[in-house]
Amino acid sequence: MDTLAAARYSALVWNTPLGQAHADDLLDHLDLTSANTIVDLGCGWGELLLRAAARGVTKAVGVDTDPAGLDRGRRAALVRELDVKFVEREAAAWRGTADRALCVGSSHALGGSRAMLSALAEVVPSGRVLVGDGCWETTPTQAARDIFGDDVLPLADLVAACGETGWQVLHMSTADQHEWDDFESRHRAGVREWLLANPDDPRAAEVKEREDAREREYLTVYRGVLGLAYLVLAR
Repeated sequence: MDTLAAARYSALVWNTPLGQAHADDLLDHLDLTSANTIVDLGCGWGELLLRAAARGVTKAVGVDTDPAGLDRGRRAALVRELDVKFVEREAAAWRGTADRALCVGSSHALGGSRAMLSALAEVVPSGRVLVGDGCWETTPTQAARDIFGDDVLPLADLVAACGETGWQVLHMSTADQHEWDDFESRHRAGVREWLLANPDDPRAAEVKEREDAREREYLTVYRGVLGLAYLVLAR
């Protein structure tokens, strides 16, 4: 096993800026007690999906293209004795309906924010979804646009797009600065630990340079500029 690859997400609980209490609150707003089925499109290792399944949802499916993430999810489901199915497939290619859906940090897999909202309406014709999507908290610099593209919306426009695609916004929150700093730190922590343990690896210098560059990018370009909105929607 490539220990560097294994270290990449090892310090992350979920691949999004989100605290434990915030996650619990979002799942509360999804009203899972009245749901039988849930799908997570672009699930990664599906930590939120696993927690939803632990609340009693009888049929849970996670869809992603990353074999390593899916394997991590399957192993976690086995350890926790949860009946969760993880499917290796493009999120846009999944067909079916569910009472609830998650799409956190994966709008790109469904064609962008507006396309995601329309696609989720097909997946959940009547029910609730949890969307986690990037948004601009302040006017972005060109450097920020160069990193994240021109499809990121200001928060007000993202909320408006929900209404335009037939959704009611039941609950809205955003990742706070502590959640962002913790996420960014954890995103690098596993690789930093690998560097400490493998200083003589021929890849070490390049890996360190890459991680340092990404850290500088966060601190100088998009910290406090890029936000992450969590929206519980219903139709």
